[in-house]
Amino acid sequence: MEKLHRWLRELILNIIDFFYKPFKKYIPLQTFRYAAAGGVNTVFDITLFTLSYHYVFHAQNLNIGPLTLSPHIASLFFAFCFSLPSGFYLNRYIVFPQSGLKGHHQLMRYIIVVIICVIFNFLFLKLFVDYFGWYPTPSKILTTVLVIIFSYTSQTYYFFRAKTEE
Repeated sequence: MEKLHRWLRELILNIIDFFYKPFKKYIPLQTFRYAAAGGVNTVFDITLFTLSYHYVFHAQNLNIGPLTLSPHIASLFFAFCFSLPSGFYLNRYIVFPQSGLKGHHQLMRYIIVVIICVIFNFLFLKLFVDYFGWYPTPSKILTTVLVIIFSYTSQTYYFFRAKTEE
């Protein structure tokens, strides 16, 4: 398993760093890696959201006992189940490997920021789809852009910051 992890990490870093060369003068490597890894995970999340909305939930409400979820909210949680672990892996091993925090501390901090992001996703989707009447997929994309701003700021300056000597 360790061999697979090292191979996968090196492959991802080599791909990202290859595309970084033209941007070297304009953007720090860590910011580029965050954008690239986050971009891939975001496309993964939106793809899962769209596929689950249309093909898993068939754009219909999901009844779970006394609870009923609209299809866009059910799709949000479905996609979350997959994008959470992939996003954590990318942040821990690709974007912020220099963090001095132990893995379980990073995971707990990551889960906190992700829960906040899920709440933002939920609120924005409810606003855009249910209140404004916009289509779910464009609403998800706009929501993602807004949440990325919060996510990058919080992860860079709090959740994955490098440990400082005191």
